[in-house]
Amino acid sequence: MQIQQVRAAVCHAFGEPLHVETVSLAPPKRDEVRVALEYCAICHSDIMSIDGRWGGSVPAVYGHEGVGRIEAAGSAVSSLAVGDRVVLSLIRFCGRCYYCEQGDFPFCETQMALDAESRLSMADGTPVVQGIKVGAFAEKVVVHESQCIPVDDDLGGDLACTLSCGVMTGFGAVTNTARMEAGATCVVVGAGGVGINCVQGAALAGASPVIAIDVHDEKLAMAHTFGATHTLSAGMGGEALADNVKALTGGRGADYVFVAVGHPPAIEQSVDLVRNGGNLVVAGIPGRTDTVTLVARVFGGRGVTIHGSKMGSARPHIDVPRMVSLHRQGHLKLAELVSNRYTLDDINQALDAVRDGRELKSVIVYDDAPGVRA
Repeated sequence: MQIQQVRAAVCHAFGEPLHVETVSLAPPKRDEVRVALEYCAICHSDIMSIDGRWGGSVPAVYGHEGVGRIEAAGSAVSSLAVGDRVVLSLIRFCGRCYYCEQGDFPFCETQMALDAESRLSMADGTPVVQGIKVGAFAEKVVVHESQCIPVDDDLGGDLACTLSCGVMTGFGAVTNTARMEAGATCVVVGAGGVGINCVQGAALAGASPVIAIDVHDEKLAMAHTFGATHTLSAGMGGEALADNVKALTGGRGADYVFVAVGHPPAIEQSVDLVRNGGNLVVAGIPGRTDTVTLVARVFGGRGVTIHGSKMGSARPHIDVPRMVSLHRQGHLKLAELVSNRYTLDDINQALDAVRDGRELKSVIVYDDAPGVRA
């Protein structure tokens, strides 16, 4: 297999616009595949990375919520074949290490080739980082075989790509991490790509009330579409929010509060929304050096349990088919997540729309992507 030239949106400096240019893509190694992309949704994790909030190095190609078709496979790949249509996941796992044996695939501790080297490079040979372990703001990517979950052709790619991270993380925070029981009271802080899926996960689990909190009125209005019974504006301040939540939950506070934004003050304020003995689930990822300050009495005094939820405690090859099934049954909304579609050349416009909170999910459409939708 030969090195290919592909168009990609390259980050050369954190906080600066991306540059769409031609880069070199090396062929897949023994346990890797090359995927021709159809669609890639934009996630706030991409924006955090592009803005330099998570550190790392450049040049880099970000993007990780992709769907496409396998066009080449390494010699050791046995579970996938050329022509398979797959959703991409940033979760790269071996299936054999301590964490994988516990089912904690996001924490796989095996060092793989792609963890140390990239298949992307500039024309002069400078390595290009595959951001967030995928690098899907490009026409094609090379990923480890474990990062590919087959999906049927009749599921629209603009919908399928949302399953890769945003839906998986939000829905999984409720169903996998919290395992929330029917009848629980629930608050979701942040009604963006992850939070809105916490909302619909909570609604499907039978929570009541389901209270969504956000700074954008448009997102609060959309939250009702996904199952929120009540919405509150984050602009009213922490004390007023706590009073309103208690008024809706028998004066106690919520059984479960999901924080779906990477904003430390939101985490700190959300502790006041949880009832004594309740659960705070943090699914948003703050910047690398961000810190959170909590009153120590929240633990021994109030008995609040704080859970971290990485990627919704995902098991991608189980969760994606499950979510596809729920979508086909009419229970899981996907089309409603997609606000707009853009070409790769318009990626900076798409990023700004998500960054400013104007759109829930912006999706990059690659050349010759099929127009079929489920």
